[in-house]
Amino acid sequence: MTDFQEQDSTQAFMFRDKRADSELIMIAFRGTPPFDAEAWSTDIDLSWYEVPNVGRVHGGFMKALGLQKIQGWPKEIEQRENKPQVAYYMLREKLREMLKMNENAKFIVTGHSLGGALAVLFPFVLAYHEESWMLDKLEGVYTYGQPRVGDERFGEYMKQQFCVHTVQYVRSVYSNDMVPRLPYDDSVQLFKHFGTCLYYNSLYEGEIVEEEPNKNYFSLFMVVPKILTALWELIRGFIIPYVKGPDYQEGWFLKVFRVIGLILPGLPAHSPHDYVNSTRLGSPTLLLELENSTHPNPKLD
Repeated sequence: MTDFQEQDSTQAFMFRDKRADSELIMIAFRGTPPFDAEAWSTDIDLSWYEVPNVGRVHGGFMKALGLQKIQGWPKEIEQRENKPQVAYYMLREKLREMLKMNENAKFIVTGHSLGGALAVLFPFVLAYHEESWMLDKLEGVYTYGQPRVGDERFGEYMKQQFCVHTVQYVRSVYSNDMVPRLPYDDSVQLFKHFGTCLYYNSLYEGEIVEEEPNKNYFSLFMVVPKILTALWELIRGFIIPYVKGPDYQEGWFLKVFRVIGLILPGLPAHSPHDYVNSTRLGSPTLLLELENSTHPNPKLD
């Protein structure tokens, strides 16, 4: 739940992999449902939330995670049983219980789209609340199609926190996906990405970069290349099951969505389908390159 919308609008999943001597806990934040007006209102809310000594953060994403109307981010709040639970506080409590049950337990946070933004902000609020012992248990933050969430000062703060707690942070971007290129990184809006970017082209070939190409999406020079890429992605949807196998068959809805991409290139590219394909078809050596990368990543430097 969010305190601003006063309804269940933020969804996350927690699951774990039990082994003999350790335990891996996964927190996955759901992205923006295509027909959820409340979720879309979160995405287009470009208000800033100023965090003292940290920087400025996307107000809509902070509200989605659990920012309180009057108190901001109190360390504890009263959760009433007859009301929907606030996302951050409920997840933190459940995670705290699981981590205390097993001293060897670690956790990973992930998400797509809006979920990717929340995956970054969840450890931020843990750091803000000085939950150092929990951050020491955080193994990695992995996002897919994540929009920008804060300004440059916020990025530096998060890089420092991830360095102190040896957290690996990687954000994956597929082709011309417009969402990771928004909100703008310019002198007016001041949003900036930070950390390592894993960029996949329309052939699902990946490379490690500091910033995805065409970082602000809207460019006259890129109009024709983006339309040609969208046309290729439409054609690829028909031939990929014959080349890679029936598991890669695309449904009719996605094919229609790709037709829309000829008018709005970069919109169908935000589909989770292409991110799943990127991880399945991308080079297995890319992960080894990531471990040895010299690009700025707190855990890998």
